[in-house]
Parts: sequence; structure tokens; C-alpha cells
Amino acid sequence: MLSLVDLRRRIEAGTLTPEGAIRLSQEAILARDPVVRATVVTDPAPAVTDAGPLAGIAVGVKDIIDTAAMPTQMGSPIYDGWRPKADAAIVMRLKALGAVALAKTTTSPFASVDPTETTNPHDSNHTPGGSSAGSAAAVGAGMLPLALGTQTGGSVIRPASFCGCAAIKPSFRLLPTVGVKTFSWALDTLGLFGAGIGDVAHALALIAGRPAIDLGGTAPGTPRVMVVTQDYAEAPAPEAQGALDRA
Repeated sequence: MLSLVDLRRRIEAGTLTPEGAIRLSQEAILARDPVVRATVVTDPAPAVTDAGPLAGIAVGVKDIIDTAAMPTQMGSPIYDGWRPKADAAIVMRLKALGAVALAKTTTSPFASVDPTETTNPHDSNHTPGGSSAGSAAAVGAGMLPLALGTQTGGSVIRPASFCGCAAIKPSFRLLPTVGVKTFSWALDTLGLFGAGIGDVAHALALIAGRPAIDLGGTAPGTPRVMVVTQDYAEAPAPEAQGALDRA
């Protein structure tokens, strides 16, 4: 996978240019996307800057998030070719940090339950999960170092686990959702996909303006896990309960 932190280290050391970093993603998309089918459209002439802490970082943008330079089609033929007039707030923030919105990534129609054509990057016979299928698969396939997804129930953390990449669903409203197609105003949350925990922590710290989130290259400590059981939910299958207990 392409590590955002590693790419930035190489750029800062002068062994890689921002243009070269973007080219790595372009080449990986050309090589892998015919099978993975994680992208809807890519920017053929992206504007690459040398300035900003995310310069040289190619970003995949889930196709329910507005982009002025590329269509936003909601995963549905109803919006075929639709072009927003402005970028979503999260895309504006990424560009201000120097990142390049390189590709729109596949989504279940309107971020709901119908599957996409995207395949799991590790086994094309398996699902990548949804609804942020393309973002998780693109990062898991090594095509992009950073991608945006959205979560109402589990649509960031589920595809990340299926595709073998890291992801975070931040606290509600930590990242702006203006310009994002609504599924539920009370639950929708923007999330990030990256190669590892350090990558998503670094990106989130920069995007949210919260430097304390950044791990600074150190490994995270032992996590504390709390499991909340809900009376209204069905009992889990024994295999699922066993997997959770082992984890």
C-alpha cells in the first residue's frame, strides 16, 4: 500500500517530488483498477502544488461528496454526469493543505445497501464491503494513500476491515459534511482511509486542525475496548460472537 506518512517523508527529504508521488497513484490506478474497479472517474490533469503538508498526496473522494472538477454521481444513473458547482468543504480543506483530489471512488447508490461493481483487492471473488467500497478498495489495493468515505452505520470501518487497510470514523461532526449527500443528518460522519493507523491519524490531525491526534511516528498503545450490547438487536451468531471474543 501507499503510505501517506512515507510519501511525505520522501518528499521532505527531496527523494520524491509531489508530482512523482501523484504519478505513483496514477500508475497504480492504471495497473490495478481494471480488476478492482474502485474508481468512477479520475482527474486527467490534476493541479499539483509543492506547498502544504499534504502536497503530493492523492486522495480518493467517495462519489457522494461534491467535486467541481469531476462529476458527482451518487452511485446512481439518476445523477449520471452531474457536475456540482463547488467542492464540498472537506475537499476544499484537503486542497488548502496541498492534497490532490485525484479520483472519485465508488459508492453504493446514495450510500445505501445495493452493492457496487468494486471487487475486494485481495480476492476479486469477495466483496470489498460498503457503502464506501471504492475508497477502501483503492487504498487496500495500493492505488491511493488517502481516501474519503462516509459512515451512517458502519460504512467506513466495515470496508476497511474487508480490504485490509486502516480507517477512522471520527467523532460526529469533527469533519465538515457540507457538500456531502445526506443519508441521515443525525448519524452521517466523514471518515478517512489510509495504509496504516499512523497515516489516518496524521491526516485527521491536519484536516481537523487537531495536532494532538497525530501519533508522531510512534505506535499506538494497547487499546481499551468496550462492547455495548443492545436489547433491540438480534443475538449474534455463535461464530460471530466467538470472533469478537477472540479479537
